[in-house]
Amino acid sequence: MTDAAPQQKRLSTAIILIVTGLLGWYASFALTLDKFAVLENPQADLDCNLSVLVQCGANLASWQGALLGFPNPVLGLGGFVAPIAVGVGLLAGATYDRWFWIAFNVGVAGALGFCIWLMSQSIFSLGTLCPWCMLVWAVTIIMFWTLTLRNAAVGVFGAGLERVGRALYSWIPALVIGSYLVVAIVAQLRLDFLTEIAIMLG
Repeated sequence: MTDAAPQQKRLSTAIILIVTGLLGWYASFALTLDKFAVLENPQADLDCNLSVLVQCGANLASWQGALLGFPNPVLGLGGFVAPIAVGVGLLAGATYDRWFWIAFNVGVAGALGFCIWLMSQSIFSLGTLCPWCMLVWAVTIIMFWTLTLRNAAVGVFGAGLERVGRALYSWIPALVIGSYLVVAIVAQLRLDFLTEIAIMLG
């Protein structure tokens, strides 16, 4: 690995954390505003309600949309601040201890696990695809693969996984696309969303 490689990895990680964090926060903010609108008027015509299949109204009104007793988007409003702050810190030259990277990675893995559960509930129980939710899922997947393989490549998880992390780091785009394809295939098989999109566009 060249001397420039660690700095390049640091820069790319910082940018990805900031961009995905901002997109995730914006999606959470939009969902929060939609939740306010529904609370004020249960019959509100939300911008994200594009069809019976592609909508966020059913998700916001379900018990899955407030798993901890308050709307899930509130978790995003707070949670997505963390990757933004870490990314900005990296750009500013901050260094973080190994325990911090492990704790941060555990948090992002937990966020991905929660998104996977929400995906399953949305596809199999609610029968909907929420646009803003899908943006949250998308950025969380990118964040997870980038952070996890970056940490493995620089030895955060120990020397045993360092070689694996270095080998897989360049495969992050393929892993992200593969993850998206898995979700898309499951959604297509369960909901036939391509037909719905064709109807909407036609």
